[in-house]
Amino acid sequence: MSRTRTRTTSVLLATVLVGGTIFAIARTLPAQAGTSHHVVIPAPAMTLKTKTGSQAVLAGGCFWGMEMVFQHVDGVRKVVAGYAGGSKATAHYYDTSTSHTRHAESVRIFYDPKKISYGELLRIYFSVAHDPTQVNRQGPDVGPQYRSEIFALDSAQEKVATAYVRQLDRAGVFSRAIATQVGRIQPDQFYPAETYHQNYGLKHPNSLYIRINDQPKVRALAEHFPAVYRATPQVVTGHSRSSGTTG
Repeated sequence: MSRTRTRTTSVLLATVLVGGTIFAIARTLPAQAGTSHHVVIPAPAMTLKTKTGSQAVLAGGCFWGMEMVFQHVDGVRKVVAGYAGGSKATAHYYDTSTSHTRHAESVRIFYDPKKISYGELLRIYFSVAHDPTQVNRQGPDVGPQYRSEIFALDSAQEKVATAYVRQLDRAGVFSRAIATQVGRIQPDQFYPAETYHQNYGLKHPNSLYIRINDQPKVRALAEHFPAVYRATPQVVTGHSRSSGTTG
């Protein structure tokens, strides 16, 4: 099932029950839509030591919400929505929506490790950006393209990510087992999404999908990570499918 169908259902429900009732929707949908997942978790015991410019590729449901969260993180230079896990030939929205491309909707995060670490990005990812216990879905969006996966870009990232998943599972901070996979890709195996997907949440703040599913995540970031929260988001400019993946 593609997100287009599930999103349409959510919007129709909200459109019918407008007025004061819409707030009841925003409270009852989160358990399904993923907006109620705000969990206080420990920092990773292991992190990277790099002091130079770095990148991370993370998947956790619709890339609109993931992008919105990390655009508000201080130390993040740029966030690009895209696809990872499949081939370049199928790295297109309508192809990935078939659930048969092996791609996951992902974000590529360019960050300054002098301001924020890879481990801290993973902590935000697990705590407020998505629900890591959901399997092949994230809230109303169903299919393997919405799975929870960390795409390590080298062996050091893979080691840190794997250790953190084990640490959180042992700590028992989630009510269910963590479903997050840790994969490995080369830097050129992340493919930027179509231009209209970039900065989507910022361009469409009044979208009911964004208001119900994604804006609560940004508010949770401000609440749980005030030291790294940035009120003014880092906006992607001049980035398109043909502009490559360099920061």
